[in-house]
Amino acid sequence: MTVPTQAPDPTGALDGIRVLELGTLISGPFAGRLLGDTGAEVIKVELPTAPDPLRTWGQAELDGEHFFWTVHARNKKAITLDLRAPAGRELFLELVDRADIIVENFRPGTLERWDLGYDVLRARNVGIILVRVSGYGQTGPDAGKAGYASVAEAASGLRHMNGFPGGPPPRLALSLGDSLAGMFAAQGALAALYRRTVTGEGQVVDVALTESCLAIQESTIPDYDVGGVVRGPSGTRLEGIAPSNIYRTADGSWVVIAANQDTVFARLCQAMGTPELAADDRFVDHTARGRNQDELDAIIGAWAAQRQPAAIIETLSDAGVIAGPINTVAEVMNDPQLQARGMIADHWEERIGRNVKGPGVIPVLSASPGAIRSAGPARPGQHNDEVYAGLLGKDAAQLDRLRAEGVL
Repeated sequence: MTVPTQAPDPTGALDGIRVLELGTLISGPFAGRLLGDTGAEVIKVELPTAPDPLRTWGQAELDGEHFFWTVHARNKKAITLDLRAPAGRELFLELVDRADIIVENFRPGTLERWDLGYDVLRARNVGIILVRVSGYGQTGPDAGKAGYASVAEAASGLRHMNGFPGGPPPRLALSLGDSLAGMFAAQGALAALYRRTVTGEGQVVDVALTESCLAIQESTIPDYDVGGVVRGPSGTRLEGIAPSNIYRTADGSWVVIAANQDTVFARLCQAMGTPELAADDRFVDHTARGRNQDELDAIIGAWAAQRQPAAIIETLSDAGVIAGPINTVAEVMNDPQLQARGMIADHWEERIGRNVKGPGVIPVLSASPGAIRSAGPARPGQHNDEVYAGLLGKDAAQLDRLRAEGVL
């Protein structure tokens, strides 16, 4: 049997920070995962009768188990607690007394209905940082609406730019908006942690799915504001950025070739055996190549179509041109660079008694790297006794009573 991998000690830059994670599915829990990866103690709170649905997500199945949870809930302790019950609310506030960050992704107003709004939390712990992830943010005319990543990607304009001109705007086969919001939520938590070292006080971090999708859209807003440009989908390339596209090779697969900078384009021309193209008026600089993008793509495409992908990538890489394959996950798993960097990492999965591969910890810190200390907890409430012992002592009868009442 494969034994669990051992994590170094200390576990990361956030070692000593305690996070309480509320909510379900992707955006808030992804923020919790990022904080846990970098060393925080993350305590995930699930309702006793309604575990996080993410426990049953993922496309692969083995022995009735799915594996989205394995990675997304890694480095977390799982407890159950009904925040709607008076006894559950009081227990949670005792946890708040000893916590640094709370992450939640409920519809705005939910914590307030449970009498657990920020004013209540701050009264118990002036240093508490409340990270709130929602569809549209905590204020504004749409604040009360439920939000999913798919709608946020569309409403923010992000989906409009995906796909091919004239075609329907497809989605990426991932919940991109959720993950973006989770990343901004973790960033906000870290900023608030630093500010607390200055002021001694916590604050609210307000993250919206829509705004997270909007934030990555480069120059779309100023381009429209100044020039009335409505950027649309451009298929496999960016309009006016050339060459930077995918090209079919001799075996029918695709490679990406990106040489839109003048010096890199000259190296590409040399590698293709056509150095004169670099001085051609049609391709002599960035603006010219953008105007003649179709013609340039046809030239590079004809060259690539006569060669095997590995030979193309080796030739261009040796010449200092950026090129690479379009890998499937099977090829990513075997990528020697990712393996050398620890980015294909083991998670000891208690549910099936073996290690399961997943993405490694990023970013990599030189002095205090994060680690995968555990996979997602196998059972809801798995760490109840450990966490609540600090609040209730060793009073097993009180724990049993709370379980019997449905609080835990």
